[in-house]
Amino acid sequence: MARVVVDVMPKPEILDPQGQAVTRALARIGISGVADVRQGKHFELEVDDGLDDETLHRIAGDLLANPVIEDWTVTRV
Repeated sequence: MARVVVDVMPKPEILDPQGQAVTRALARIGISGVADVRQGKHFELEVDDGLDDETLHRIAGDLLANPVIEDWTVTRV
């Protein structure tokens, strides 16, 4: 078995209300120096060693991410 990590983030041009809320909250609690926060999703998959990269990207693009508004990376660890 192999472990695969899929990280999904909103595309840069997409507003991220959750990230904006965190940015504002940091200022409210007196923390400065954080200019922007983007919130995404992190998935860890245990897969068969033989599962190819094309299939992994298909899983990410068809199930884990919305390709219209999100980008993703697939990493074997």
